[in-house]
Amino acid sequence: MSFPLGATYLDEGRCHFLVWVPNADRAEVHVIGSAERTITMKRRDRGYHEVLADGVAPGTRYFYRLNGQAEWPDPASRFQPEGVHGPSEVVALFFDWKDAGWTGLDLADYIIYEIHVGAYTGPGTFEAIIPHLDGLCDLGITAIELMPVAQFPGDRNWGYDGAFPFAVQNSYGGPAGLKALVDACHARGLAVVLDVVYNHLGPEGNYLARFGPYFTSRYHTPWGSAINYDGPESDEVRRFFIENALYWTRTFHVDALRLDAIHAIIDPSARPILEELGEAVHKQARQLKRKIHVIAESDRNDSRIIRSRESGGYGLDAQWSDDFHHALHTLLTPERNGYYRDFGEVEQLATAHREGYVYSGQYSAYRKRRHGNSSRGLPTEQFVVFAQNHDQVGNRLLGERLSQLVCFDALKVAAGAVLLSPFVPLLFMGEEYGEVARFRYFVSHSDPALIEAVRSGRQEEFAAFDWAGKIPDPQSAGTFQDCKLNHGLKAGGDHRALYKFVQELIRLRKDLPALSLNCGPNLEAVAFEREKVFWLRRWSGTDQAAVIYNLGNDAAEAVLPFPKARFRKILDSADQKWNGRGSSCPDLLEADGNASLRIAANSLVLYQSN
Repeated sequence: MSFPLGATYLDEGRCHFLVWVPNADRAEVHVIGSAERTITMKRRDRGYHEVLADGVAPGTRYFYRLNGQAEWPDPASRFQPEGVHGPSEVVALFFDWKDAGWTGLDLADYIIYEIHVGAYTGPGTFEAIIPHLDGLCDLGITAIELMPVAQFPGDRNWGYDGAFPFAVQNSYGGPAGLKALVDACHARGLAVVLDVVYNHLGPEGNYLARFGPYFTSRYHTPWGSAINYDGPESDEVRRFFIENALYWTRTFHVDALRLDAIHAIIDPSARPILEELGEAVHKQARQLKRKIHVIAESDRNDSRIIRSRESGGYGLDAQWSDDFHHALHTLLTPERNGYYRDFGEVEQLATAHREGYVYSGQYSAYRKRRHGNSSRGLPTEQFVVFAQNHDQVGNRLLGERLSQLVCFDALKVAAGAVLLSPFVPLLFMGEEYGEVARFRYFVSHSDPALIEAVRSGRQEEFAAFDWAGKIPDPQSAGTFQDCKLNHGLKAGGDHRALYKFVQELIRLRKDLPALSLNCGPNLEAVAFEREKVFWLRRWSGTDQAAVIYNLGNDAAEAVLPFPKARFRKILDSADQKWNGRGSSCPDLLEADGNASLRIAANSLVLYQSN
């Protein structure tokens, strides 16, 4: 029988322990507590040590003792109830799942809602999210995406400082809490995406190097040592992270993994880790008879990530599209600093709609080199697009949301651009009603030197953006508390109008054949640069939808390429029902190749052919 890494509880007080520690001659399990004892492990090939121990029940806490001296938590710990420096705990695999009939969703059906578990509710736990799921379903959301939940130091963190990839954060509710949330999501038809970090580990509580060559000095990441995916003994390192991916999808029934910043994973080997990991997840999906997806975050604009393995790609299912965000953001705001200097033209938003990427080999002034390759011809469901996410909000100096940067009318335009696009849309928590709480970077480290390094490092990161001011203290509990959502805002005023508008956009996306992702390639995107107007036409058979966006602060007139047909207006963000200022666009259009419209400032109009 082959056992996974870590502590695997079997039955009747029997537990199997397996750890990779090639540089230790002797490894022991040090059981602590009232039944304290030391259990000697057997050394196996390639530096593995294992033992099948009796008298070890769920809840037992332990360390690994190496060479009879230092002892550390389990690198593959399933639970760290006392935090990153405390003992690991044996966890029972059993959970009374109710989702036996759940087989997952196609990516084309995903409408994603990104959540930070700690900031989404007052309690900041998995189970505290469950009462909000019905509301998300009513909004039209079909998948929630959780920012990383692997054990990090303290009780507040974005999650990208995780030190134990297999251990579910104790302050969020641990393994049982995550399973309860996933089960509740599946009961409502919601898929669950989990953000995982395979490019680095956090600096505090990271004990992997004590066990083996998990890291390499050949490469570096912005966040610390790079992971050894291609050097000596890298096979076992790769096993660790692939097994982690399979753990989330098998044990927790997670429907998709979002791989954080894969551009920081350096692996020039003949079979890159990303390809191997994706293949392993897809094989498991077939065995489980479920739809499980692997979604990458990358700033490389390298279509090989999502091209099939048969055509020389890595075979991942989708990737986040930063280009779409940057093109939209620079049309809604005057910002042109940092990476925004490469954007600002309506044609770039049109290109993003046609191809997925904006930069597919052109010169980038920000990077001072050519950037990207062609994504033309790839299915549109392979791109996840957004107007906001944790990075684009939280990596601002003050963590301002779009609601604090643009007017109310422009928020409706942003929502329309994302939700009526031919791509998989993602909303950041609170975006649907114009949440005003800022989302800032926060940590709760215990090392004073590390705390100061984080403070100074964050300040330096913003140098390229020329933002004036000092960042809110990441270590302060107040910085975190200020990020908590105020769900009550959606009850009235512009907040309620925006919520209802987003709800209607999602309904139309689901109901109109021309807006389906199944007809993603069937589109026409035209930029009117001087007027700041963007025309998007999509079709499925004889059904056509035409969306006109005015991205400027003044009303604009444009002659638009309506095909010969009769069009009916079905949504206008300038209408008073959406707290707009009034629209001059007609309810009916008899088009004969062109039509002239006057579009209100910061508005969108959607027409459907009759």
